[in-house]
Amino acid sequence: MSGRTRGTANSRRRVGYHARMAELERTDVLVVGAGPIGLELAVSLKAMGVGFVQVDAGRIGQTVLDYPPGTTFFSSPERIAIAGVPLMTPDQGKATRERYLTYLHAVVKQFDLEVRDGERVEAVTKRDDGRFTVTTSRQAYDARAVVLAIGDMHRPRLLGIPGEDLPHVSHVLAEPLRYFGRRVLIVGGKNSAVEAALRCQRAGAHVSISYRGEAFSETSIKYWLLPEIKALIKHGQVGYYPRTVPTRIDERGVTLASVDDPADTRAVEADDVLLLTGYEQDKTLFESAGVGLEGENRAPVHDPATMMSNVANLYLAGTAAAGTQHQFKLYIENAHPHVTKIVTSLTGQPPPAHLVNTAAKTYGLPES
Repeated sequence: MSGRTRGTANSRRRVGYHARMAELERTDVLVVGAGPIGLELAVSLKAMGVGFVQVDAGRIGQTVLDYPPGTTFFSSPERIAIAGVPLMTPDQGKATRERYLTYLHAVVKQFDLEVRDGERVEAVTKRDDGRFTVTTSRQAYDARAVVLAIGDMHRPRLLGIPGEDLPHVSHVLAEPLRYFGRRVLIVGGKNSAVEAALRCQRAGAHVSISYRGEAFSETSIKYWLLPEIKALIKHGQVGYYPRTVPTRIDERGVTLASVDDPADTRAVEADDVLLLTGYEQDKTLFESAGVGLEGENRAPVHDPATMMSNVANLYLAGTAAAGTQHQFKLYIENAHPHVTKIVTSLTGQPPPAHLVNTAAKTYGLPES
């Protein structure tokens, strides 16, 4: 190839590259996720004059939206309030799912945030020039920095047993009244399972629980629920099969096997089966961006002082930083400091003090 031809080809490649870059929407920061911490970060970025785009595969507060109707938060209102906006409840008690969702939408309105919901991020790629190309279900972005505030509850933890995909089997609690008069077997022994058992029993269902443990943990169940479930089990109003695991589900019921002796099985009749065995985090975006994963939770590698991952200018916010949590140690109320760390790393200055939630630090104690 002659020098002239080679030069022409190189010129065409450069023109093609710049044309592709021109097609990307350019922004300083791309925030992925519009849950509580993602929204709190957006408010601070806007206050600091940082240009950003915020996208979410679902809707605003999608994880909360996926909670069963009427769910009550573990944390007190001041601990899950964001961006300096008080969260008020009619009885001065803990917020419900519905009230918190209304609150999050009010924050979006108050600060005039633009959330591009229903836009799923498919890949995050670090380019040779140090910037990112972020491809979504709608378009592509060119960003200096990316913040993944994607949460950690993306899909149910499957048991991998026959019948798990039958129509009467679910990994989430629906409206409890739909179970009225029906035999419901709940598999699990943590907060979601206990809360579902109580609510279904009150709604008129005949409830039983299968749990691989011996007794419920006092640290993983809302403190006001534990005495109630113990009392209902003691008086035979809720059936309890400790140290058992399901091995098969069919139209009539569930086969439970003893944890201590798998050959020891029993059949439990059930019209509905709720497999409330927890959730897993989707690691796809971390992997596509080159973020390392470590530990039992396969948590993304990051600097806790800045929340920056091992990929320069790619940050983690909220429960996304924890990986798949088997015991919840990172949640809304103790993730507020992520906002200050990320904003300070991006701009060299902390966000305005009135936008920072310091409730957990002020109390000096973890939520009970």
